[in-house]
Amino acid sequence: MPTLQPRVNVVMDPIVYKNLLGLAKKEKTSLSSKANDLIKLALEIYEDVYWDNKAQEREENSKKSSMLTHKEVWG
Repeated sequence: MPTLQPRVNVVMDPIVYKNLLGLAKKEKTSLSSKANDLIKLALEIYEDVYWDNKAQEREENSKKSSMLTHKEVWG
């Protein structure tokens, strides 16, 4: 069945393929769906790491004297 979804061809190590195939079978889903789910998860993790690094940079570069305490903000 034709689809409008974009496609990606991936060359992977045999052990990675075997593990991916095993996960797909275990969850009774297609190989494509399992790969898509894992890629989404990986992208979320990369995004979390990116924003964590940005927060650490911001904290390191800010002046402690200009920060408000939790009590000052929330009462």
